[in-house]
Formats: sequence, C-alpha cells, structure tokens
Amino acid sequence: MSFRRFFSFLILTFALFSVSVPSFAQEASSHEKEDMAPHNADVTEAGAEHGAHGEKKKGFDASEVIFGHIGDSHYWHFFDVNEHPVAIALPVMVYNKNTGSFDVFSASKFEHGHAEHMGYHLEHGMKEKIVYGNDPATKNNLIDFSITKNVLSMIISVVLLLWIMTSVAKKYKKNGTMTAPTGFQNALEPVIGFIRDEVGKPNLGHKYMRYMPLLLTIFFFIWINNLLGLLPGGANFTGNIAVTACLAVVSFLVMIFSGNKHFWGHLFNPPGVPLGVKFLLVPIEIISLFIKPVALMIRLFANILAGHIVILSVISMIFIFGALSKVAGWGFVPVSLAFSIFMFFLELLVAAIQAFIFTNLTAVFIGQAVEEAHHHDYEHEEYHKENPATGQGYNVSEDEIIAL
Repeated sequence: MSFRRFFSFLILTFALFSVSVPSFAQEASSHEKEDMAPHNADVTEAGAEHGAHGEKKKGFDASEVIFGHIGDSHYWHFFDVNEHPVAIALPVMVYNKNTGSFDVFSASKFEHGHAEHMGYHLEHGMKEKIVYGNDPATKNNLIDFSITKNVLSMIISVVLLLWIMTSVAKKYKKNGTMTAPTGFQNALEPVIGFIRDEVGKPNLGHKYMRYMPLLLTIFFFIWINNLLGLLPGGANFTGNIAVTACLAVVSFLVMIFSGNKHFWGHLFNPPGVPLGVKFLLVPIEIISLFIKPVALMIRLFANILAGHIVILSVISMIFIFGALSKVAGWGFVPVSLAFSIFMFFLELLVAAIQAFIFTNLTAVFIGQAVEEAHHHDYEHEEYHKENPATGQGYNVSEDEIIAL
C-alpha cells in the first residue's frame, strides 16, 4: 500500500468516526437545559436573573481559550460560529475494567461535554479525560486508547515524514548522487548535510554514521511537529511534556546502551581521584546521568509551550479590551496583530532551533558515552619517536613534547 493510499485510508477512518459540526439544534437544547437549571413550579424574577447571569458567562474567557488550545482533547476544535464550535469529533476507544468491555464510538456523542454516552462522560479540569459513572472508586477504572488531538497530530506528522523521506530516497535511487537535486531533495539535502557535518561528526567522530538515522529522525520529527503546531487550529504536540519525555527517554536509552567500558569506568570509578572524594563524586555523576534527559524534556516542552501561550495571549488582548470598550478593542487590533506576526515569525525560527538543540544535545550525550579512552595524559609516560634523518628511534617524554 502506497503512502498516498494509506493517508487517504486514515482520513476516511477519521471521517467515519467524526462529526464536523454538531447540529445547532442539539447545541441550543443543551444550552437551554443549562440555563433552565435550577427551575421549579414557580418561575420567579430571581430565576430570570439567573438566566441572564448564565448568558454573561458565555463571554470571552482568555484562560479557557489558551488552555483549551495547549491541552489535549477528544475534539479538534477550529473556531466558533455564533458560539457554536466547529470541530472534528475524534474516535473514542476505551477498555472498561468495570464491565470488561472494549467500547468504540465517536466523541460527538458527548456533545462537547453536555451529554453522557453508555455511562461515559467527559470530565474537565487540568486535563480533559473520559470517566465512567460518578462513583469515585470506579469511574477511573479505564484504559483509554482514544485518538486524541495530539495523537492525530503525531500520526499526521509521521505520515508526512515518511512521505517526504521516501520520495527523496526514491529520487536518489533513481538519479544517483551525482545528479543535481530537485524539489524536496534540493530542500532537504543542505539540512541533512548540516546535521551530518555540524552535529554528527563533531560529537560522534568516526562513529557518526551509526547514529545518523536516529539524529535525522529526531530532528525532522520535532521540526515538523513544531511547524504543524503553528498552523491555525494546530495541536500543541511538542508543547506536551509527555511527548518530550518520550523523546528524552529514547535519547537516554540509546546513550545508556551505547556506553562503553571507558564511560562506565569514569562514572563509577573516576580515575585520579582520592577514595574519600569518590564517595561524594560518584553519586553526583549518577544523578547527572539522569538530569541529562530531564533537561532535554523540559527545554523543548517549555520553549514550545511558552511560544503558544504568548501568541494566544496577545491575540486575546483584542477581545479583553473589546469587552471593556469597542474603541479600545479596535484600537488594540493593530498592536496585537503586529506583535502576533512578529512572534509567529520568531516561532518559525524557534521551531528549527529547538529541533537542532535537542538533536545536538542527544549527539553530545551519546558522544560522551562512546568516547574512547585517552592514553596521553600520564605524568611520566614516554613516547617513541623516529628520527627521519637516521631512521633510529628515540624516546621523548611528555614534558619535552610540551616544551617543543
């Protein structure tokens, strides 16, 4: 199956599970139910005031917009039309430990959190999640395999990565390496050469070819996802700490399993260090070993997340000032748009820089693990040299070499 057919199959699958725009009638009825509660037989003026208060709550909420964008969701939300969300409802796939069943349905059944389906409902908080029933002891007894917004974004990025790289590889296979590159091949060749010459060779030496597939995959995977996150309605995939943690774990495992005798010897038995100092130094070295992937994880997560929050915050200022005064709202539009455009182009640069930094630090850490021992740092070691004039050998001490 070609990648084009595979991509079409994915789109068809999600389309079958999705409802692009929930019907306005369902949305209106759900809002009417919210506005009518609490109600009783006597409709009083206080009840009317409650309804009016409910309408006020539908105003612009900057925190809801910002955290709704940067968080994961079972809907891919694009925008609202007359307070009605335009979104793609993604597939829900849940294994219920309470009933022993594996349930599959569309997230549109939840009506954006206003309805239940088969006992399941959405629970909103720091993280949107699916729960079953209302019993605290059993409602979280679920294993969620759902295709969420971040998962779908990852699938799209992987398909794009495979399509781009395989198309470039086919051109090299067809035309050879001596033919002038064209298209994507022409665009990617300088980037691949840059990663090889500026990341792989300086940090990994003659072993760089062994790790080039890993370095290129990490770089392009992060870069593509960073760029997809900047599209209107895009997912904050690399701004999710679970994603950056998985990438850091991959780098950490490669570093650990690539470590040679020299690396582990310096870690657990530092040479030239007094025994008393070793008891202090070895725990610090072990802790630093685990700090490396943590630093990778936090650096990528924090930079991408901060960029999304800043752009959304600046745009939200238009609506915040507009709620105070229409004149203030329209007056802030040029300022907000100018700063947002500046931040957007800055984020385009950051998207590539963060992919490079993650890849470069991965190469640095692996290079430290595979580095060979040096045998020229002993105080009284002598080096055998040969006199080119006589052909006779003679010994030269390290001090003489330094003096020369």
